[in-house]
Amino acid sequence: MCDGIGCDGYVWRYLRQDLGARFGLHLHYRGHGRTAAPRDPTRVGVTDLADDVASVLDDALVDRVVLMGHSMGVQVALETYRRHPTRVAGLVLVCGASSHPLKTFRGAGALEDLLPTIQKWIHRVPGVVNRLTRAVLPTRLAYEVATRLEVRRELVEPADFMPYLEGMARIDTRLFVAMLSSAGQHSADDLLPHIGVPVLVIAGGRDGFTPPDRSRDMAAAIPGAELLEIANASHTAPIERPHLVDWTVRDFLDRRIDGLEGLPAATRPVG
Repeated sequence: MCDGIGCDGYVWRYLRQDLGARFGLHLHYRGHGRTAAPRDPTRVGVTDLADDVASVLDDALVDRVVLMGHSMGVQVALETYRRHPTRVAGLVLVCGASSHPLKTFRGAGALEDLLPTIQKWIHRVPGVVNRLTRAVLPTRLAYEVATRLEVRRELVEPADFMPYLEGMARIDTRLFVAMLSSAGQHSADDLLPHIGVPVLVIAGGRDGFTPPDRSRDMAAAIPGAELLEIANASHTAPIERPHLVDWTVRDFLDRRIDGLEGLPAATRPVG
């Protein structure tokens, strides 16, 4: 399972439980969760994170896996397939884009245009910005703001979303904007027509961070890809509609992964 920027697993909460023994690995990116900050702060690009996925598989003695990516994790999963294709048995791509996600954030490219200025100010006073985010983000006020901007209040319990805000508060803002910049410049569009493993794409019909047309286009470009679009879900679809997402993922794994003849034993879900 590959997270979005600033996340350390909150969005997979229900899917991890539902998969049970089928669930195998969840990594924390550099500077996220239980992983220390990178020794080289410039090495936080999508390709770096994809190579980290392969390193985690090596350490866990796992040959091949189904990669599940959410938000920027979609780009990490795709880049892992590009760079380490023999390690990937399938892809589940959730609420993400294959390229330049900042160009369509909230339906416009304003964030991409503003990011260099944001980075400049953060690097001028990083301590102040970090103290501010650590004080403000893990609060009910931040949750209320999120429900007005993106998250579906009627579908998400505060207890399901607060771990995201708490995780974000622990991230060094310089690391966050560096990853955001890298993700904004990354593209795997050229890879999509050449993907040769089963793919499931999941989209939120009301996703303001990654508009659903990005998921539709991605699914259309990948040979044999399946698409689930949840009409009233946002960028946090896996915790808004967990039963639908979990059932669809399990069905996909049953039909497209476990059902493949000659599938090497190493590709089976790790207990």
